[in-house]
Amino acid sequence: MVRMIALDMLKAVKSIKEEINMKKDYTFFKLFGSYLLILSLMIISGDVNAQSYECDEDICVVEFNASWNSANNVEWLGNLSEVGTKRILIDKGDWQKKFSIFVTPTIIIFVGGEEKKRYQANIMMEMEATKKEVQNKIDEIIMEEF
Repeated sequence: MVRMIALDMLKAVKSIKEEINMKKDYTFFKLFGSYLLILSLMIISGDVNAQSYECDEDICVVEFNASWNSANNVEWLGNLSEVGTKRILIDKGDWQKKFSIFVTPTIIIFVGGEEKKRYQANIMMEMEATKKEVQNKIDEIIMEEF
């Protein structure tokens, strides 16, 4: 009887050791999986945050703004005709330095990747240029191409 109890205890101890070893193995895979997930998200987020100022169209109107200044986004940007439009957050990259952005928002009209016209916000960080003014400049650029 004592022998059976001892054997049962040994089996229980062995079972507990196996369970602990399984948990250790599971922990390793859990940590490794978490590491891979984090690494994958870092790679994906790097691609998502990679912004380009180039459009599919020859004429591209880009609004450069900062995430903390989103209240002053140029609402009519997407309503411009015959151009591609982009919004770039300057706090996600070296845009400020690359394009000498000193005031946000700033609108730049690019033709074939080259800057043609720039509109900057006032001291209150509000865009003074109107949709009509920017559209007129776009129309003028289109007419120059003919």
